[in-house]
Amino acid sequence: MAKMTKDEVIEVAHLARLAITDEEAIHFAEQLEAITNAMELLNELDTENVEPTTHVLPMVNVMREDIAEEGLPRETVLKNVKEHEAGQVKVPTILE
Repeated sequence: MAKMTKDEVIEVAHLARLAITDEEAIHFAEQLEAITNAMELLNELDTENVEPTTHVLPMVNVMREDIAEEGLPRETVLKNVKEHEAGQVKVPTILE
């Protein structure tokens, strides 16, 4: 199975901009080796007749139907804004 070395862990940590000690690298190497060994066991499974899926549960669109509804009255909305002009919200200029 895959053997993870301390040096490989230190290299990956460097790429990820993580500061780890040598002791942590040894500990993570053992953990990563156990994880990759467990994943390699999945290669032994016969998946010949298994249909590809995007989700493990038979899900359908769970969103509500997109129906246009009347919004809030403009007067109600404009009551809550700091400044408005000609029925629109006035915001500070951010571009010159």
